[in-house]
Amino acid sequence: MEKLVFDSVKKIWVGVTKSHSEKDLNIEIELHKKLLNFFQVGDFCYFILNIVDGNLEYLNSKVFDIYGYNSDDFTMENFLSYIHPDDLGYFINCENTVVDFFSQLPPDKIQKYKVRYDYRVRKADGNYIRILHQVLTIHSTDEGAIIRTLVSHTDISHLKKDNKSSLSFIGLDGEPSYIDVAILKTLKHRKEVVTNREKAIIYQLAMGQTSRQIGIELGISKNTVDTHRKNILKKTDCKSVAELIAKAIEKGWM
Repeated sequence: MEKLVFDSVKKIWVGVTKSHSEKDLNIEIELHKKLLNFFQVGDFCYFILNIVDGNLEYLNSKVFDIYGYNSDDFTMENFLSYIHPDDLGYFINCENTVVDFFSQLPPDKIQKYKVRYDYRVRKADGNYIRILHQVLTIHSTDEGAIIRTLVSHTDISHLKKDNKSSLSFIGLDGEPSYIDVAILKTLKHRKEVVTNREKAIIYQLAMGQTSRQIGIELGISKNTVDTHRKNILKKTDCKSVAELIAKAIEKGWM
């Protein structure tokens, strides 16, 4: 499941990588120049993402303090599986909108915009926190292809309790800002076939969890999970969990 989501997001990012040629880049200097414009109140961490291959090239040590994962577990592919299942579609739609926005900018404006939106992420202890996700381009080609971004995550759980979020592009160096922009619907809204609780159970099944483990995760009994599983298979006309997961991906249920 993580691989399928990761591949989907990488396909979106291809829109801003296009072709590229390496040029001299001093990441350390870029970090110092950008960070002052970046952070808001709250515990924060940051990392550098290579858009071309989807790898995290640098992880600030506070990543491990905030999320609790070790360096082997905190990869971009794994991180997508940590996003709350109800927020994953929103994340993908935001990324698609971000690519569309930057594709329309002239090359000299690429590094003059900060992307900002928020969503929920699961920590290693199983609890979710709401993070403010901010991104700045720190390496792009003369043609405007984005190569590396600096990503900041700030824990804003104590500041924001509702699940409302908006995508904004904050202009730097005198550029205009675009607040609460319309999000392109890569994942189209469909008539709800399964409930949010059922979506959560499907997601956990896709992660390889047993009924007992899902019950612990959701705070319900194993028998209740088993009942949900039977009902989900029946209402979706699926004969196995594998078929259910495949249909859930196709229909956008998670």
